[in-house]
Amino acid sequence: MPQTNLLLGVNIDHVVTLRQARFRATPDSPNAEPSVLAAALAAEVAGADSITVHLRADRRHIQDADVYLLRKSIATKLNLEMGNTQEILEIALQVRPDFVCMVPENREEVTTEGGLDVAAQRDALRRTVKALSDNGTRVSMFVDPDLEQIRASAEIGAAMIELHTGTFANHTGAEREAEVERLCAAAELGHTLGLQVNAGHGLTTKNLPALWPVPHLAELNIGHHLVSRAVFIGLHGAVRELLAVMATYRN
Repeated sequence: MPQTNLLLGVNIDHVVTLRQARFRATPDSPNAEPSVLAAALAAEVAGADSITVHLRADRRHIQDADVYLLRKSIATKLNLEMGNTQEILEIALQVRPDFVCMVPENREEVTTEGGLDVAAQRDALRRTVKALSDNGTRVSMFVDPDLEQIRASAEIGAAMIELHTGTFANHTGAEREAEVERLCAAAELGHTLGLQVNAGHGLTTKNLPALWPVPHLAELNIGHHLVSRAVFIGLHGAVRELLAVMATYRN
């Protein structure tokens, strides 16, 4: 397996999107496939450092039972993405994932778009961060590379930030270079404030090298690209392929 100090969290939401396309009403059917657990275990065998799932309020893909199953079955760490709602918080407190990443949640979006406005929700998020942290879960804020959001994340007691790389992924040329500069500044500030710096959204084996100027990256959370590649080369092959590129990062 390629060796790298940059960790990989594999998001398996879209494996479950495929399952729900046929078995939305009967996810417990013996015929329900593909298996969320099989996907997680395949990612682990290939070298994933953690498994990420997003339990949405509308349960469009990951279901409550999936989260509990993964918590008791995987050998690596569980990262639960969640909106700041009391219902999902109560589940997180029961499941006790290793990590929680707080994300914005819009019922109309296909996937999470844009970072969380931590600065505008300091009080509500501070209470959630404290509840999760006191329960043994490290908390991350999924934020755009905006310095105000980085400072706010540190102020409310988050242990980590996950920089939203969607703008980086969706542009090329001068626009991408400008976004890399923003990401660099955000990562530098986060590191200075004692935050672990992660990144995710829209990352692929092709665009990762352009992200490498960003310092202090600890973990990447990647899902859609891996599931898309898995259609052609399998999930094990997709994870190994990505890890080979990640091994070229020099922090």
